[in-house]
Order: sequence, then structure tokens, then C-alpha cells
Amino acid sequence: MGLVDADITLKLDKPELRVEINRPRAADLGVDSTDIATALRLMVGGDDRVSRFRDEQMNEDYDVQIRLQKGDRSDSATIARLFVPSTKAGLVQLDNVVTLNASQASSRIDRLDRQRQVSLRAGVGPGYALADRVEALRAEIASYNLPPGYSTTVAGRARELERTFGEFILAFLLSIAFMYMILASQFESVIHPVTILLSLPLAVPFALLSLYLMDETLNLYSALGILVLFGVVKKNSILQIDHMNGLRAKGMARYEAIIQANRDRLRPILMTTLALVAGMLPLALGTGPGAEERHSIAIVVIGGQSLSLILTLLVTPVAYSIFDDLAMRFQRQSPQPQPGSTLDENLDGGKLGGTVPASVIESGD
Repeated sequence: MGLVDADITLKLDKPELRVEINRPRAADLGVDSTDIATALRLMVGGDDRVSRFRDEQMNEDYDVQIRLQKGDRSDSATIARLFVPSTKAGLVQLDNVVTLNASQASSRIDRLDRQRQVSLRAGVGPGYALADRVEALRAEIASYNLPPGYSTTVAGRARELERTFGEFILAFLLSIAFMYMILASQFESVIHPVTILLSLPLAVPFALLSLYLMDETLNLYSALGILVLFGVVKKNSILQIDHMNGLRAKGMARYEAIIQANRDRLRPILMTTLALVAGMLPLALGTGPGAEERHSIAIVVIGGQSLSLILTLLVTPVAYSIFDDLAMRFQRQSPQPQPGSTLDENLDGGKLGGTVPASVIESGD
């Protein structure tokens, strides 16, 4: 199953004697199960404070313990000859009401939250991932159809991995929400931030592809690299859209503004991308303690930024044009009040009454 050095904490290596009470016979002889348990506890387990002995010469007190000798308490035949009180026969030999069976038991019982637990510890084999093995173990346990009262939980590194990835998903969603709010406030638009954030879903497949090509796994550090990639991959779209809006504000047509903005911003985009890749190369090529973690982050950032560069340069202008058309169509469909319509209606209908102010007549002229 892709696990190595598997081991469990439950070790059935301690011999024990199981006492099975014949309850109908015990009831016929008037023997209480509590008396049977008390006799076995005292004779086998022992009682360390039955009474106290005072040594006057040494001026010391000693606890008197009652217990069978070691050879007797480990012999099932001797234990079977013990006597227990009976309400009908006075004393009854123990083997008349119980059966002693030899078996194996656990030498240690582990508990978690006041419940007994058995832990499975194992390492992940080569070519497998921790998350995959956890899912395989859960599927295997589900096939056992355990009765009610049994439950399973993940602990150790697997639990930290699941908790961390859950928090990362929340961090991804919050980062997208905060980026949208900041971009919307800067561009004073609800459409342009969507165009900019389209670069994020385009970069994730290339980041995963770079992990696959470099034979890396999706782990905690590569997920952190994807979060870093989110922060840097949208800069290209910001440069393009900001320059497009500036050219259109100067009176340039939309198509010409898109073409000119992409020409002007191509060199800065290439320069910033190459500078980012060059800055990440030492992390990707470095060695020493912690190098594997830095490799995952660097590979995600370098691969995601480099491979998605050409695609974002093409998608952003197209998305900008499409969303701008949608915005203009929505504005045309929404009703807009005509300036001066109220005044014209009042003048035509004679609703003002009396003399029209001179200022109104002059403005009409």
C-alpha cells in the first residue's frame, strides 16, 4: 500500500487467564459475581494494606499485604481451588462456578480523550505521497465495516497536513477577495479587477505542470509557492490595463489603445519577469539544510510565472475588450434620465403657473 516500517501500538504479547462465570450455576449455588471478583483481586492482585504491624523495637509501622505466592498465583489449577462465599453452601470452590481460559492480552493500553486507542505508525514509501496514503488507509478501514463504537482519526504529520491545506484554501480565497477590493478601489471599476485576476487561474495549471516536470510533489512548501505566485503573476495585467485606461482617457480609440499599450508594456513585463526568475534561481539551485523546501517554492514561482507569461499577454487584452463590450451593453440597457426633461414637461403642460423666471427663458435661448 505504499507504506514502509508499519507498526501498531497494540501488542498482544502478555499471557493472561480469562475468568468466565457460569452465571446460572452461580445463581443456583448462591454465589455473587462480586465475591468472585473480590476473591480473585485479593488472592492474585493482592491488597497492600490489609492491616498494619507495629514494631516496638524499631519504632516502625509496616503495612501487611495479603496475596498468594508467585508460584500459586500463576498456576491456574491453584487459582481454581480457591473458595468463595455462598449463601446456600457456605463456601464453594471456584472451579464450580467459573472456567479459566488461557489467552494473550495487551501489555499496555493507550487512551485518548478517555477512550482506548490503537495507533498505526508508518512511513510513506518511495513514489507515494502522504495525502494519497491517508486516503488509501481510510478506504481500507471503510471496507472493514467496523461496528458502532469504533472510530478512526488522523494524527501526526497527516493531521497537520490536512489542517494546513484547509487553512491554505481559506488563505487563497481571502487573498483573492482582498486583491479584488484593492484593485477595485484603485481602478474605480468592478470589471477591470476581474480582468486582472483572470491571470490567477491561468498560472495555477502551469505551476502544477512545473512540479510534474521537475518530479516534485504538491506539499506544504509548493502550496506556499502558489500563494506567492498569486501575488506576483497579476502584475503583468496591472501594467497593461493601467496603460490602456490612460491612453483611452487621452482620446485614443479602444482597439488602438490596446495595441499601443501592449507594445509599450512588453519590455517592462519581460524585464520584471526575468528579474523575478533570476532572483528565484538561487533558491532552485541551492543546496544545504532546507534546500528541498526552497526548491518547491522556487519551482512553482519560476514555472508558473514563466509558462503563463505568453498566455496572460494574449488573454488580458482579449478579456479587456470582451468585458468592456459587456459593460457598454449593460449601460445602454439601463434607463438613464434625460437632462431637462422635467423642465420641458412643466413648460409644455403649464405646470409652473404665473410668470416664467427670466433666468429660465435666458437659458432656453
